[in-house]
Amino acid sequence: MFDFKSCLKIGKGEYKSIMEPLIIKMGELQRAARAKKIPVLIILEGLDASGKGAVMNELLISLDPRGYKVFSNNKDTEEELLRPFFWKFWKNLPGEGEIAIFDRSWYFSVIKNIKDIDKKEYKRRCKEIVDTEELLQNGKTMIIKFFLFISKDEQKKRFKKLEKNPSTSWRVTKEDWDSNKNYDEILEEYEELLKNTESETGRWNIICSEDIDSAKVQVFQKTVEFLEESIKQSDKESIEAIPIKEKSYSLDSVDLTKSASRREYKKKLKKYKEKLMELEHEIYVKRIPVVLAYEGWDAAGKGGNIKRTVDRLDPRGYDVIPVSAPNDIEKRHHYLWRFWKDFPKGGHITIFDRTWYGRVLVERVEGFCKEKEWHRAYHEINSMEAQWADDGAVILKFWIHISKDEQLRRFRGREKTSYKSWKITEEDWRNREKWELYKEAVEDMITMTSTEDVKWNVIPGNSKRYARLKVMEIIIEDLEKAVKKKEK
Repeated sequence: MFDFKSCLKIGKGEYKSIMEPLIIKMGELQRAARAKKIPVLIILEGLDASGKGAVMNELLISLDPRGYKVFSNNKDTEEELLRPFFWKFWKNLPGEGEIAIFDRSWYFSVIKNIKDIDKKEYKRRCKEIVDTEELLQNGKTMIIKFFLFISKDEQKKRFKKLEKNPSTSWRVTKEDWDSNKNYDEILEEYEELLKNTESETGRWNIICSEDIDSAKVQVFQKTVEFLEESIKQSDKESIEAIPIKEKSYSLDSVDLTKSASRREYKKKLKKYKEKLMELEHEIYVKRIPVVLAYEGWDAAGKGGNIKRTVDRLDPRGYDVIPVSAPNDIEKRHHYLWRFWKDFPKGGHITIFDRTWYGRVLVERVEGFCKEKEWHRAYHEINSMEAQWADDGAVILKFWIHISKDEQLRRFRGREKTSYKSWKITEEDWRNREKWELYKEAVEDMITMTSTEDVKWNVIPGNSKRYARLKVMEIIIEDLEKAVKKKEK
């Protein structure tokens, strides 16, 4: 893969004559991508001192600064260490019409920690990378990847040159010299990683940067070629349909007669609240992130359920995220972006009142996305939740189920109660008319996304008291398991 015999060299005059039209073209393509609302991600990886900074600076000169952002993946911050592997990258992904340049990305994060992970985790990370890049590309993000390499002697020469200059000597660290000493091993690690993350739609561009001007020319040429082709293909349907499994779950199987007496409710509620308060402290000490995802019919009691769950918790340890239609900024990003962004740090709880499942529920039923897109979403959601779970999160998903008659009773009760009337809207009545369509979507959702690690908990909700206690029981049981697991 790393062929030093093919390293090109270019003269100054030739460099200028080639680069001038490429710089102009790059600006034109940035404007075209913006007009087409295409997010563009340029990944620059490479060996230390291979010239990534010089190449990036040349790229930035050719672009309108109002349309790009740069993310440098260096040392992890404390905030990042308390989040899943991909969190910091999702936060910095480009929106529609934007260009993001990653100066080192998820690849570098794998390499820098390679001594601390076993083969199983290494394979998992490679799979997560391939899945994430495929997911982003299906969401119309164009990804172009570059790896810059130089010889061991050239690396040593550049380190020495940097050290001699007082204004750049700080850039050369002991770790840099260690990387030169272990050059062959590091190059081999990169070669293995690049090979394991090469896909049909995520091919690597390997650039020998012994001559930095030649490297700049190659990066520009390949980026221009990539953007031209991507913009041409942007209107074509690229997402393949993924068939839905034969339905294995039916909401008709839910026993809606389950209830709890007032006495039992009061007694257990007090006990459960105290236990949740203790567990909030335990998960904080052990730095376990917790995600509680609530879905359910309109008027199923999600709000009241959440209110009782957090009643005795320290408000500094949890966030409740009410999810409604995406705002303008959220619309410009991949539909999962806003949920990655709000993922809790280790030791905290995030409660989503409605969730990423809107993609396969309301967006499916109301036609806000294409059929192929919501078909694909089951796999994308499972992949995201698996990453969260594999990185140590507790994820609990609740569907609160009520009968159609019970929903009608609650709707009418809200209309008649002055302080509750704001809760009932025309949209609620419209959604009710599509009960059967939503029911089918919910059953498909549970069939397709209840996995071994992150299963659905379907809660009978005709009795609000029963539903509240049942949700709290499940949360307590799973948090206790997570705490014990951390103690091993």
